[in-house]
Amino acid sequence: MPIKASTNINMDRAQTTYTYEKVEEIAKFLLAKPGVKPPKIGIICGTGLGGLADTLVDKVDVEYKDIPSFPISTVKGHAGKLVFGNIGKTPVVCMKGRFHMYEGYSMSQVTLPVRVMKLMGIKVLCATNAAGNLNKNFQVGDLMIIKDHIFFPALGGFNPLVGPNDPRFGPRFHGLSDLYSRELKAVAEKVGKELNITLREGVYAMNAGPSFESVAECKMMIAVGADVVGMSTCPEAVVAAHAGLKVFGMSLLTNDCILDYSFGPASHHEQVLSVGESRGDDVKKFFLNFIKAIPDSTLED
Repeated sequence: MPIKASTNINMDRAQTTYTYEKVEEIAKFLLAKPGVKPPKIGIICGTGLGGLADTLVDKVDVEYKDIPSFPISTVKGHAGKLVFGNIGKTPVVCMKGRFHMYEGYSMSQVTLPVRVMKLMGIKVLCATNAAGNLNKNFQVGDLMIIKDHIFFPALGGFNPLVGPNDPRFGPRFHGLSDLYSRELKAVAEKVGKELNITLREGVYAMNAGPSFESVAECKMMIAVGADVVGMSTCPEAVVAAHAGLKVFGMSLLTNDCILDYSFGPASHHEQVLSVGESRGDDVKKFFLNFIKAIPDSTLED
C-alpha cells in the first residue's frame, strides 16, 4: 500500500522522535520517486542561499508537505523542498530550506532530513548558513569555512543525540574533535584559490534564536573563541558525524553583530536575505566547482 503524505502540520510538529524504521520508510518513499537517483552528497541551503539548488541538472523537486512525517519550513528565505539532481557526474540532494529550534521543532525534527539523506546513500553533508560576524578581521559578505563550532544549546542539554540510542544510526558516544572534515576543507581552499574567491576560516557558534544576540552575549561568544554566530547547522553536523558522514560547513557573513551599546539599529532578517542574494552567484560558483573537485574515493562505501 503506498505511503500517503500527512497534511496535518500540528500532528507533524508533535512528532518528536523517529525510529530507524520510520526514517527508512521516508528514504524509500523518496527513492521511489521517478527520476530520483540515490544521492552521494547532501547540501543544506541556508537562509537566502537556495539558488544553488536551481543549478542542478535533471532536477526532481519534492515539496516537504508531500513527504510523510516531514516537517515544513516556516521561515522566509526557505522554500521548503528537496531538490534532487546532478552536479557534474555526482548525484546530489539539496535541502532548499531547513528547520530550526525556534520554529518549535524538536531536535529530532530539525535533524530528520540528515538521517533520511544518510539512508538514501549520501557520504558527504555540506551545510551552509547565514551568520552574524563577530570577528573584527572579517566583513559582511565574506564566506567562512567552519573549522569547529560551539553548540550552545547542546551544552544546555539540547543535543540531538539525547535519549535512547539506536546503533543503526551511530554509536552511543562519539567525539567531535574532527567533526568538520579536514580533507574537504583542503579541497575547498584549493577551489577558492582557483576561483579567486576569498575564504575565511573560523568557529561557528549557535544561538537557538529567534532573537538576535545581545551585546553582552556577543562579547561572551568572542571571549570563548567564536568568529560568527547563527541559529542552525550544529544539530545537523552532529547527527551527520554520528552517522559516519564527512561534514563540510560554510557560513555567509550577512551582518556585523553589535558590540557597542551606542550603536544604531539591530540586525534584521531582511538584511540577511539581501546579502544572501548579493553573494548568491559566488556561493553557487564555489559549490559547483567544490562538488566536482571532491575525490571519487570520498564518495565510495
